[in-house]
This record gives sequence, C-alpha cells and structure tokens, in this order.
Amino acid sequence: MSLHETTPEPTNPLGIAGVEFIEYSTTEPLALGALLERFGFVLVARHRSREVVLYRQGSMNVVVNADPSVAVTTSLDKRTVTLSAIAFRVRDAGLAYHYAVERGAWPIPTRASAMELNIPGVHGAGDSIVYFVDRYQDFSIYDVDFRPVPHADMQPPALAGLHFFGVVQAVMRGRSLEWADFYAQLMGFTELPNGTYFGVVPKGILLQSPCRTFYLQLIEPISDAEEMHWEEDLIRVGLGTPDVPAAVQALQKRGVVFIDRDPVQPTEKGALTQLFKGGVSFELVRSTESHDKETR
Repeated sequence: MSLHETTPEPTNPLGIAGVEFIEYSTTEPLALGALLERFGFVLVARHRSREVVLYRQGSMNVVVNADPSVAVTTSLDKRTVTLSAIAFRVRDAGLAYHYAVERGAWPIPTRASAMELNIPGVHGAGDSIVYFVDRYQDFSIYDVDFRPVPHADMQPPALAGLHFFGVVQAVMRGRSLEWADFYAQLMGFTELPNGTYFGVVPKGILLQSPCRTFYLQLIEPISDAEEMHWEEDLIRVGLGTPDVPAAVQALQKRGVVFIDRDPVQPTEKGALTQLFKGGVSFELVRSTESHDKETR
C-alpha cells in the first residue's frame, strides 16, 4: 500500500512548494563552509552588506550567516553552529505571513536595510525562524541581496542526486502533539500514520508538507535522558538521494564520516553522519528528486 493511499489529502493554504533555503548561523563560517563543500555544496554568492554567504548544489540553497547582529547560542554542548531557519516557497509571502500570524504565530521583526529585501517570517522552534519566500523562479531573492562569486558555477549539479528531504526538530517531553498542531494549523502539514518512518532513525512523529516534498520529524528526549541537555530546536537536516549506498560512497571519498554501528549504520534506506565540529550532522534518506509519492 502506498503512502498516498494511507494519508489524507492535505490542504495547502499557503501554497507551499518546497524549501527555498536552509540557514545556519555560526561563529565559524570558514569551518562550516569547508564542511558544506565536502558534501558537494559550492560557494556561489556573498551578501551585499552582511557577513552572509550562499552555498548551492542542485536544487538546494544553504545560507551561512556569520553576521555579528545574529547571536549564536553556545550552550552546554559547545555548539558554534545552529540550524537557524527554514524558508518555504509559497504562493504569496505577504499573505502566508499574515495567515500564520492570524492563527497565533509570533512575527519576527524586520531586519532589512536599504536595498535589501524584507523576507517575512515567524518564530519556529527555539530561536529558529520560518521564512516565506515567493521570489524563487526567474527573479529570486538572491538577485537583490547577493553578489555572485566570480567564476563560480551558479548552478552546480547535485552530488549523487542529493536534495532537501526534511529537518529533525527536538521538542520537550509531551510537546510533540502541540508542535504537530502548530505546523498543521499554520502551514498545512499532515501527521503521517504512527510507525511511518524514513531513513535509519525511526523515532518521534513524522509530518509531511502539504506539497509532499518535505518532512519534519519531531523527537522528544529518550526516557532515561533526564540528565541530558535538551532544548527545543532544529537539530539536523535530512538529504534525500535515490541511491543511499552510492551517495555514502561518494561522500566518504570526500571525507564525510558516517556512523557505522547499530542501530544507525548505513543501509539502503538511509545513513547518519557523525556529529561534526560545531554541532552539525546530516542524515541521508532514500528518496527521488521528484518525491514520487506512490513508490516511497
């Protein structure tokens, strides 16, 4: 039985059409950039007025924000990198913003300066932001705010068919349903049937975007982790690939290290990287770029 047959047809009030970019905030942009390059990302542009750069491969855009105006929380686990924002492609950014705020989302203050775009957004988990972007086709947000890096390939191909698949969010114990309702009411996400998982980390609750191209995995602390430092935050990006073993092999040749022990050792379903310096990790999940709903 396919996922399409077991999951109710979602509504899409914001006209969400995938992810435009993922943003990291960091105090160590060169180290994070070197890590992204190991994963096949290419530095393609620099912000005109802020310490912000844009990495790209295939359909994925990753923004690395080292601007002094953005504080990076260095918590007990000594993180110097935070997964600070998701930007969803929407039909109309202004309408999406007002729709979310009218239903209880907390707006973020505008940070646009002269000659910069104001990208509307609302507060997400922890200090993260959910942005709404409607300029992502012929004329994009990067055409206004960024300058291309000389001689850079502006459309670098995806390594092993990599594409955005999802984000893992840590939530406090007993708050998963509250967060599931947040994403359902404000953005049209749908909770998948209990026990439906992708990859090698079958935990928590899985939410599917209304466009069926992106997933959010909500994970609470394990029962015996009372002493563990645990905060509500975005903690990991999932990258889809049609062939996980081939992607693992290609990335290992580039210096990426994967956890190779049960229960998360690499399989044809997925793979989990080690925790890199700064607190960054990635998860590979079997998926096609087209996100074929009938065969996954």
